[in-house]
Amino acid sequence: MNYGHPLTFGALVASPAGTPVEAVELARRAEELGYDLVTVEDRPDEPGLLDAWTVLGWVAGRTERVRLAPAALAVPLRDPAVLARAAASLDLLSDGRLELVLGRGGEQDAIEAMGGRRTGTDRAVAALDEAIDIVRGVLDAGEPRPLRHLGEHYRIPQAQRGPLPAHRIPIRLDGDQAPVLRLAGRKADGWSATLTAFRPAEYAAANKIIDEAALEAGREPAEIRRLLHVTAEHTVPELLALALEDGVSTFVVRADDIATLDRFAREVMPALREAVARELPAAPTAVFRPASVRAKRRPGIDYDNVPPSLAGQAVEPGDLDYARVRSTYLRGGAPGLVLRARSTAEVVDALAFVRAHPGLPFSVRSAGHGISGRSTNDGGLVLSVAAMNTIEVLDEQRRLIRVGPGARWSEVADVLRPYGWALSSGDYGGVGVGGLATAGGVGWLARKHGLTIDHLRAVEMVLADGSVVRAAEDENPELFWAVRGAGANFGVVTSFDFEVDEVGEVGWAQFVVGADDPADLLVRWGAAIEAAPRDLSGQLIMGRPRPGQPGVAQLMAMVDNDDPQTIIDQLTPVAGAGPLYQQNVVLAPYAAVLARAADGYHRAEGEPVSRSGLIEHLTPEFAAAAAELIASGAIHWFQIRTVGGAVADVPAGATAYGYRSANFSVVVMGPSRRRLDPLWDALAVHFDGLYLSFESDQRPERLADAFPPRTLERLRELKRRYDPQHLFADNFPIRTTLETR
Repeated sequence: MNYGHPLTFGALVASPAGTPVEAVELARRAEELGYDLVTVEDRPDEPGLLDAWTVLGWVAGRTERVRLAPAALAVPLRDPAVLARAAASLDLLSDGRLELVLGRGGEQDAIEAMGGRRTGTDRAVAALDEAIDIVRGVLDAGEPRPLRHLGEHYRIPQAQRGPLPAHRIPIRLDGDQAPVLRLAGRKADGWSATLTAFRPAEYAAANKIIDEAALEAGREPAEIRRLLHVTAEHTVPELLALALEDGVSTFVVRADDIATLDRFAREVMPALREAVARELPAAPTAVFRPASVRAKRRPGIDYDNVPPSLAGQAVEPGDLDYARVRSTYLRGGAPGLVLRARSTAEVVDALAFVRAHPGLPFSVRSAGHGISGRSTNDGGLVLSVAAMNTIEVLDEQRRLIRVGPGARWSEVADVLRPYGWALSSGDYGGVGVGGLATAGGVGWLARKHGLTIDHLRAVEMVLADGSVVRAAEDENPELFWAVRGAGANFGVVTSFDFEVDEVGEVGWAQFVVGADDPADLLVRWGAAIEAAPRDLSGQLIMGRPRPGQPGVAQLMAMVDNDDPQTIIDQLTPVAGAGPLYQQNVVLAPYAAVLARAADGYHRAEGEPVSRSGLIEHLTPEFAAAAAELIASGAIHWFQIRTVGGAVADVPAGATAYGYRSANFSVVVMGPSRRRLDPLWDALAVHFDGLYLSFESDQRPERLADAFPPRTLERLRELKRRYDPQHLFADNFPIRTTLETR
């Protein structure tokens, strides 16, 4: 029986006679020869044998591609919780190349001599059973609670999980005894055996035990990959029969010298590959989800018919990568399936799958953190374009670049830096291009260079019906108008063409000022900003004062000028808005400011509560009302960003982004809608418009706040034309009179 796995080859490189140098050199040579796997023997009872785990770590650092595994770790001498954390660490360090092979251990005398417990076969396998659960539990770093395991053989009151490995580390079992075989069928990802321990009929019988145990456990036998250790003397016909009749997909040759490695790679590997391909010309390349993963599938999703182009990258709730993709920066999510597209064609395939699931929540995500949090959901579908992150210069003379929606702005800034260019693009380098470049883009250069969308010259996008179009001033101009400010209402943008600015080093300032009188500070700071040259853009952040401590505010500003005196002259009035407690002013490249972005995945829980408003002036009346809001305790923090200047130079109605006359964008975040909504609604009289990227309020009436009446009607007409079924309905959706999803 063939189980549909591709044929691979491995090399067992360390033996009792080996030296440290020989083991590593054998591993490096195996990689050069095209072996897929390097394994290392683990026999701590054997005098002079290198420690397998130490060798694997050293080999990982000296190789780049080949997968790594112990031949079989003696579990009675390896604490499973500690082993799991070590495995996750090595997997991360090796970029996802580790596999685990576990065994019940060797002779009982040897185990006892090393401090292990003497057990019979049944008890040893029961302990191995528990060890698998513990290792998998600790590796499940997406589970927030510590692991608790109170078994007969292992008692773990509260083991901390993680770190999250780079990939789902497969666990194979090694052994030829029936209890081990049955356990492999019930729980393992693979089975490892040695050909010299079996006659052909005995191997087939062992395989049958595994398959029957798998079926009894509700698993497919194909979930268990079969690995066989062989010697260089085994012939191609012998190995071919094992591949075709017994489903062996990985053959590992024992090699104590380079000559053996070379001979097997030259004489056996190509001949066996050719023979298998000849006998199984249409053999499938299996992509299996273990039964434990399938058990966590959400209702209403046709998991078995995910488009083939996306199947290998799709993430389900039971997958290890689910912890990395379920949530956004501030919003906890539990989507039923995350489709990770790598090309425009795959976006087309993903949207076809979404259209086949009407009624399910659907979210689109680029690569950043998404303050508004609309890039995840509960039980629905998410289309992630994070892998579409290319950045290229199209025309150096015109300063024209093309950026994928999954790139982050710190990456864009790094590419532009050698040219002396920059693009105003938010205030944090970890933000993804796709969301910001369709909503507006209020950044550190806004007053001088405008919004990010003001530099947009063309987009490629996939519409709700799956058609791929280009939109620019001279092609689909109405769609181009809409995509600049209306978010993801009309399709998924798969590339952005921007014309960027010449920007050298900039002045970057951070101040802490007194805010015992918040209203007075807001008025004084607002006046200083409006009077400042357009070179200067910035923001103000403050929160509720702590009891017994003075109120403070953080001011940040960027001056697009590389003359130190000019920078100081422009910053001085801003810093003088309140008593100055702390200051830091540097001359730096724009890219250095955006380089503050943190790596890693988001672990948010709950639902963000954020509100946004655009305002022309920070009047005493607004400042007094804002001071009351700050003092109420209903918000975590209060932020104002500067707009105005070049943003207002663009004619009203030229893009879907509305209310360009505003000089400031106000944002607050709080713990509770119940507390925040009435307080924020009372401030509505001071605002004209809002900024989509910072607004989590999905009440339909907020559409009228976001867009001027004529703009909103124009958007509704375009929604009827391009997305009549409201496929894109989870990102500040434009509502029409049609029934929505």
